[in-house]
Amino acid sequence: MTLRCRDVPLLPGLDAIRLRGGESAGDNPVRWPYVAENRSFKSWVKGGELVFVTGISRHRSPQNLAECLYEGKECNASGLVVLTGDAYIGQLPNTLCRLADELAIPLFEQPYSLPMVEVTEAIGRAIVWSEHTSIEQVDPSILADSTELLDAWIACRGNQSAMAEALRCHRNTIRNRINQLSESLPGPGNTTEKFRILLKAHLLLKP
Repeated sequence: MTLRCRDVPLLPGLDAIRLRGGESAGDNPVRWPYVAENRSFKSWVKGGELVFVTGISRHRSPQNLAECLYEGKECNASGLVVLTGDAYIGQLPNTLCRLADELAIPLFEQPYSLPMVEVTEAIGRAIVWSEHTSIEQVDPSILADSTELLDAWIACRGNQSAMAEALRCHRNTIRNRINQLSESLPGPGNTTEKFRILLKAHLLLKP
């Protein structure tokens, strides 16, 4: 499943990001994150980017933020994320949120306390994962319950004897747990293919 705007605050570690406007366009697909440093960004995007406006290198007035929304709509940006805090952009004007509703472009607010590197990493992981398989196939609770097994597989490079020693259990127990975990994933594919999907999900989506 393609990563969509409304999914961004649901990604691990990104719950501090809030959708403030343009909810009707929440299904816009996110192709990649882009941090806008210049006043205008239309020459630097191709469409589908989630554009981040920080205000760090350039002062952003309410008028300029409105221009960013218009420009994002014109460039087919996926949405706009404005970083707010005492240092640069204090808060989002309500008029900006209403404009996002009118233009039907998602507008998010992100606190400066949330490091950009964590945000772009989480979004990048989700995009890469979505290109490999459908995230809807994997129940997050299954991954949470299987963290120890999946970490052991990675550490032992799939050697089930070494995994059994690391987890202090019998090798047959490891084999059975892998089979049961793989069978919990719906859809076509054999045990090996499904387990690889689960490994990818574990690597890409864990915090």
